[in-house]
Amino acid sequence: MQLKYIIVIICALLNLAAGCKNTPPPDTIPKPQFENNQPKKLLTAADQISEYLPLIGEQKTALVVNQTSRVGEVHLVDTLLSLGVNLQKIFAPEHGFRGTADAGEQVADGRDMQTGLPIVSLYGKNKKPSPEMLQGVELVVFDIQDVGARFYTYISTMTYVMEACAETGIPVMMLDRPNPNGHYVDGPVLESGQRSFVGLHAVPVVHGMTIAEYARMVNGEGWLKGGVQCDLSYILCKNYDHNTPYELPVKPSPNLPNARSIYLYPSLCFFEGTSFSVGRGTNTQFQVIGHPDNTVGNYQFTPVRMPGAKYPKHENKVCNGLNLSELNNESLRKINRLQLNYVIDMYNAFSDKESFFNTNNFFNLLAGNETLQQQIKAGMSEDDIRATWQEDLRVFKDIRKKYLLYDDFE
Repeated sequence: MQLKYIIVIICALLNLAAGCKNTPPPDTIPKPQFENNQPKKLLTAADQISEYLPLIGEQKTALVVNQTSRVGEVHLVDTLLSLGVNLQKIFAPEHGFRGTADAGEQVADGRDMQTGLPIVSLYGKNKKPSPEMLQGVELVVFDIQDVGARFYTYISTMTYVMEACAETGIPVMMLDRPNPNGHYVDGPVLESGQRSFVGLHAVPVVHGMTIAEYARMVNGEGWLKGGVQCDLSYILCKNYDHNTPYELPVKPSPNLPNARSIYLYPSLCFFEGTSFSVGRGTNTQFQVIGHPDNTVGNYQFTPVRMPGAKYPKHENKVCNGLNLSELNNESLRKINRLQLNYVIDMYNAFSDKESFFNTNNFFNLLAGNETLQQQIKAGMSEDDIRATWQEDLRVFKDIRKKYLLYDDFE
């Protein structure tokens, strides 16, 4: 056994002997620590090797990871291999293991050139691991950075992994990461008739939970197929709560390049179900809004093919619209609500209203209902639309509270 591995295990045993817990109940939620009146450094679960390495031990392990799965500057795969962990395979979500595939692009199975490990795609034909894919695996470790929006597909991948593991009796360990949009809850709650890979559960657009909290809710509310229960454990972030700002060190996907795009994403993603572009094919993805025939705003951009945008909407055409790329990040974060005014204003000013919403139902899948599109077409104000969400939001917030692992923003 490698000396480094032995040292890490000894450190972990000392921590455990001192009373450290990996899965504290809600009444022992850890609070951020301060030193010299300054908050201590936030640590993701992956950063805390001594907490989870002994729990992995010599088990045959599969990882659900992508480019965000880092321990400092080193990928989790490389870190665990260097410590002698018995890795069997990698499961890759949307955008692939290295995070370069376009949104919606089928991710192929393959082999990691750097480590030789087999890569199994969970985006394409097989969104849920089959029993054959899990054969010989004794533990699945999930470590992917989420951005806190219902239609961001990593939580759907997590659900299907939990379900497959529950059906085959394989435990799942979640390595938690902060939610950059974890400081508020907002939006319409998904209705059952609009379930899809961009929305599996009855949650609002912005759910305000870390991925481990969300996994606990999926398990606890019986949302896995057939009501099966996943053998779930999790390692918490340290020195984090839901009011903690967090700027991601690695892009979570090709078209969310910075904190501004992540803050705007829950509001602007609705445009993906319309004829308008939100900057795919530019360097200001989810920070601009436009259409060749739009009359709102005086900004222009031209989408072109580029990595992460093979076939951008309105390719090589000048789009007229709004530039949000210079908005202040801190101000955006403090809004604490979806901004429906963008899509409402663009619809109201657009001359060809029949072509504004795409005919493939994608807008309704993103909204989680058919109502929002109808409300916009009927000319309802943002405040009046928001009022129709409130009772469902209240019910969800009561459910959410049961599964929180960190101090909340309220």
